[in-house]
Amino acid sequence: MLVALGFLMVATFMALIMTKRMTPLLALIIVPTVFGLFAGAGLGLGDMVMDAVKSMSGTAALLMFAIMYFGIMIDVGLFDKLVDGILKLVGNDPAKVVMGTALLTGLISLDGDGSTTFIVVTAALLPIYQRLGMSPVVLTCVAGLTNGTLNIVPWGGPTARAAAALHVDASDVFVPMIPALAVGLVVVFAFAWIMGVSERNRLQREDPLRWGPGSVMAPGTGGSTGSSNSKTPAGGRGVALLEKVAVRGDGTETPTMNGTVLDPTRETLRPKLFIFNLAMTVAIFVLLILDVLPLSYLFMIGTAVALLVNFPRISDQAKMIASHASSVIAVVSMVLAAAVLTGVLSGTGMVDAMSAWLVDVIPTSMGPYLAILTGLISIPATFFMSNDAFYFGILPVLTEAGAHYGIPAVDMARASITGQPVHMQSPLVPAILLLVSMSKVDLGDHHKKVLWRALVVSLVMLAVGVLVGAIGIG
Repeated sequence: MLVALGFLMVATFMALIMTKRMTPLLALIIVPTVFGLFAGAGLGLGDMVMDAVKSMSGTAALLMFAIMYFGIMIDVGLFDKLVDGILKLVGNDPAKVVMGTALLTGLISLDGDGSTTFIVVTAALLPIYQRLGMSPVVLTCVAGLTNGTLNIVPWGGPTARAAAALHVDASDVFVPMIPALAVGLVVVFAFAWIMGVSERNRLQREDPLRWGPGSVMAPGTGGSTGSSNSKTPAGGRGVALLEKVAVRGDGTETPTMNGTVLDPTRETLRPKLFIFNLAMTVAIFVLLILDVLPLSYLFMIGTAVALLVNFPRISDQAKMIASHASSVIAVVSMVLAAAVLTGVLSGTGMVDAMSAWLVDVIPTSMGPYLAILTGLISIPATFFMSNDAFYFGILPVLTEAGAHYGIPAVDMARASITGQPVHMQSPLVPAILLLVSMSKVDLGDHHKKVLWRALVVSLVMLAVGVLVGAIGIG
């Protein structure tokens, strides 16, 4: 019964948010509560949820102060040069903008932290998507796919968990999977290019005067306005294209970022403190990688120092905090609501029952293929439950069974990490809630575009792992 309730609860939640019959925030609270009562938890639901809230408090603090820190860095102008560089790289082609999204996400994802990656990528690229009229769902899809694929790096959570659970070396798990990771990234970039071309075609179809052949925004025009009197600004053709177009008094047009988060005239700019802010941000990333301080405390310190140095006046500090309040509330409330789902799943025993059921349904005849089956199981399992529940609950049991067929534990560990592209799209992952919230994208819309693509990437990584011998057959 618990198995049926567990899967039905997750399915109900997904159906409600994908059909937009309920917001993710409400669904995360109401659906688990109803199913928890059906499971006989009664008033014990309160303790289950509060235990989960306590475990999520560190994540909530991290997201709260990380959003504030990077929001302040955007306000003071730290990322303006980064955006200018991206604009020059991608030029005036939406397809290249999407490819730039995958590239930037991939580079930042190397730090192993999804939340930080999504904050930086959204801060740098969302204004570009908005100026071009591109769908932000494409941004979340590409960013989620890229980060999920790179989530298997050895300093990331899944590989470390698999290694710890099975008592093997993390590098032994990761290194043989590099070919699979490389091919997975190729598939991700192929998806990115296809989505970019689709966006370009959509824009040309919906606004031919602006995007049609020979028009202002047509790829290859260099961002020209089509007027003989107009000039391309110093920022280059990409900047000219991606900025807002304003009509001047003489009837000609000139690009400007006025009125956007990258407005060059905004009062919050602190050009004289650029070096300080850059050095502080680099220092935070170094400390993040070295793991010498808890991430939440690290961003608390960074936010406090950023406010103190950039905005010495108390009134200005209060304004800056208030200006980012809506973003903070949207994300933190979603994380705390997700604690209801995780609390009910674990507190009622649904996760344990689902784990045992997954192991029991595997027939003995499939024993020699347990490594491959583990990879297939990891795709839905890590979406429906936390990485901790899968790697410390299900994987050791599967590995013990695989040992009877001569399958090494390290092979099982390698197979288990191939489901990460799908896992990263789970509503149980705070980072993905952060991404869709900052991009102002509905979680259901994100899932419609990303889930089948993530499934393809996971299956490709699993297949390549088998083909290169990293994942063996008993």
